[in-house]
Amino acid sequence: MSGKHFKGPEVSCCVKYVLFGFNILFWLLGAAFLGIGLWAWAEKGVLSNISSITDLGGFDPVWLFIVVGGVMFILGFAGCIGALRENTFLLKFFSVFLGLIFFLELTTGILAFVFKDWIKDQLNLFINKNVQAYRDDIDLQNLIDFAQEYWLCCGARGPIDWDLNIYFNCTDFNPSRERCGVPFSCCIKDPAEDVINTQCGYDVRLKMEIDQQDYIYTKGCVGQFEKWLQENLIVVAGIFIAIALLQIFGICLAQNLVTDIKAVKANW
Repeated sequence: MSGKHFKGPEVSCCVKYVLFGFNILFWLLGAAFLGIGLWAWAEKGVLSNISSITDLGGFDPVWLFIVVGGVMFILGFAGCIGALRENTFLLKFFSVFLGLIFFLELTTGILAFVFKDWIKDQLNLFINKNVQAYRDDIDLQNLIDFAQEYWLCCGARGPIDWDLNIYFNCTDFNPSRERCGVPFSCCIKDPAEDVINTQCGYDVRLKMEIDQQDYIYTKGCVGQFEKWLQENLIVVAGIFIAIALLQIFGICLAQNLVTDIKAVKANW
């Protein structure tokens, strides 16, 4: 007999630790997002009164941190521990869950392209619903202000959408000082001003529409967002493609590691 020994199948250390490193980052990032979301809810008293989650009429931005952070935490945990402990159940869970998310993203993208007019109408309704709840939640208020300042817009279709808000509507029985006005984020900024004038939108909608253009943005945020999307289509598409490639890369690594583990176990 020759003294040669034939090595059986082995688990690739390269695949194992690349997948581990790939996921520990997502695990920690997910934990950070989740922590920020829970801290924000604690500051707003939501954790001490869970039923208040349903009280907000509009969208609570904290949900983004909770949902995204939770998904990243679960995926990162499954992929990280699955790779480190060579646990095929966790690795399969990771790849299936990631594959499901990829499929949902792909389906959403196709449906958004096919039914873009319906999506536009839903976006109008969504923004107007949040316009109504503008003063109900500080996080929502900051999100709307950011969007209006970034896209140089006001309301979903225009400034008149602020009639939907009880503080800004033009009805005679509205006692608010902000009656017939708009939030300061709708105002055209004066570069010479160092301090934001939060009262710049007061009474502005009492003026003629042509005169309003000198003081506030008169274009709606849906149209401005659509315009921004068209102007930055390559960048946006590149980001989505990069995310998709990362997901496919993670799925391939997990499946490759599962195959190696099964081959080693079959050789026992």
